[in-house]
Amino acid sequence: MASASTSGSERNFSCSICLDVFSSPVTTPCGHNFCKTCITKCWDEQVELKCPLCNMAFNTRPDLRINTLLSELAAQFQTSIRVKDQLCVKPGEVPCDVCTGTQLKAVKSCLVCLISYCQTHLEPHQRVEILKKHRLVEPMDRLEDRMCKKHDRLLELFCQTDQEEYEVKMALLGRIEAEVQQMINERLNNIQEIKDTVNRSKADADREIAHGVHILTALKRCIEKCQDDLNQMVKEKLKSTEKQAEDLIKELEQEIEDLINRCSEVNQLSHTKDHLHFLQAFRSLKDPPPTRDWTTVEVRPPSYVGTLRRSLDQLEETLNMEMKKLRDAELKRVQLYEVDVTLDPDTAHPQLVLSEDGKQVHYGGVWKKLPENPKRFTKRIRVLTRQSFSGRFYFEVHVKDKTGWTVGVARVSINREDLIIATPETGYWTLFSFKNGLVFRDNPYVRLPLRAELQKVGVFVDYDEGLVSFYDVEARVHIYSATGCSFTEPLYPILCPCYCDFEGINSAPLIISPVKQTRTFVC
Repeated sequence: MASASTSGSERNFSCSICLDVFSSPVTTPCGHNFCKTCITKCWDEQVELKCPLCNMAFNTRPDLRINTLLSELAAQFQTSIRVKDQLCVKPGEVPCDVCTGTQLKAVKSCLVCLISYCQTHLEPHQRVEILKKHRLVEPMDRLEDRMCKKHDRLLELFCQTDQEEYEVKMALLGRIEAEVQQMINERLNNIQEIKDTVNRSKADADREIAHGVHILTALKRCIEKCQDDLNQMVKEKLKSTEKQAEDLIKELEQEIEDLINRCSEVNQLSHTKDHLHFLQAFRSLKDPPPTRDWTTVEVRPPSYVGTLRRSLDQLEETLNMEMKKLRDAELKRVQLYEVDVTLDPDTAHPQLVLSEDGKQVHYGGVWKKLPENPKRFTKRIRVLTRQSFSGRFYFEVHVKDKTGWTVGVARVSINREDLIIATPETGYWTLFSFKNGLVFRDNPYVRLPLRAELQKVGVFVDYDEGLVSFYDVEARVHIYSATGCSFTEPLYPILCPCYCDFEGINSAPLIISPVKQTRTFVC
């Protein structure tokens, strides 16, 4: 289809319906030309036959015949367009320096004129005698750069030094090409790694959704069962009450019927005028039917007190079981990111004692003389690990038999020489335990339920998500999560065993312990 910027000559050979060059053009009685297919389709879709241009109406469908002259002219025009398109310069080709407007590709370059010519503009060099003497070569771009600035001649020869320079530059070019190719390969690998990450993320998302659907479906079934049991229990109580009431009503109705019959007999006897018959009939009068003492009989509405509570207790028990499974699965998932860490003696406070393997630390009580080190804590009895991290990682610390301790992570740039309060604002995300409680150190502190049985703490960090989570490993319980954290530096695991008194209370060490679990993903 022709563009909006169609030239005047092209519009003369274009169908006004399809806006393209005529194909089998026909002429209507009103003198307008259209592609035969276009006008035929147009009239097939119209109830009244009209010219699309002037709206002249036709009583009968005109007999359309191919306009031979116009068809030949349109074909020639179409051919000229194709030739022109073929001659137009394409990326990488040398353009004609003479063409104005649409540039055609050059077929020759003149080393005398220093100009490149298309076939049309080359014609004088093939016709004029003096121009025939000019040296023509295959199209060359930037001819002026090939001229010697000193001799005003085309560069033709080079010396031995130039040859050596050429070889050096070619070797350098080869190295550059190899380096560029290596950079390309590295970036291709980066693209593949990103794609792999996206695929893993999709797989994780699908797994998480499936896991969530499984748990929520189980909870939904549990709630529905609880509702059904409640409905059934209430209905059974109501049914029992209704059955009791129905039986009592039947008994009452029977007594009423017996009493009505006796009343009828008594009434009938009371109207007897014959005294002898009355006395004889009175003696034969039946004894009154036995009746219940209805003053002590009542239908009590059923009591539903505790019915809903018992159902909810059952639901709560089921929910607790499912939550335990969920917590266990969550802990197993984060344990997959376990890292092997060892304590760094260069960061340890002088009163701390580290084991040889770098896995344990306890308060020694003696200030050791150590070399000055900007990495060392001098005011707080803390120690960092040798390793830092900036992705997802998990580690566990044994805290059994201790009354006070601090475990968590800290950023690289924390102040190690002043009495800085450990909060996220100062670069610490830590859990602190003491005799009377358990807190996450924030501003203000986040007080948590005291877990007397706490023996091992798990710490999980998702750097990109800004998440730090703490777990009671033995109980498989989530303790606390700090969310929305802003991490801008690598993070170090940090331990503080706290002071111990003269009686040795809280002298037990903090121990970095390996994860003990089967490495299988639970969904």
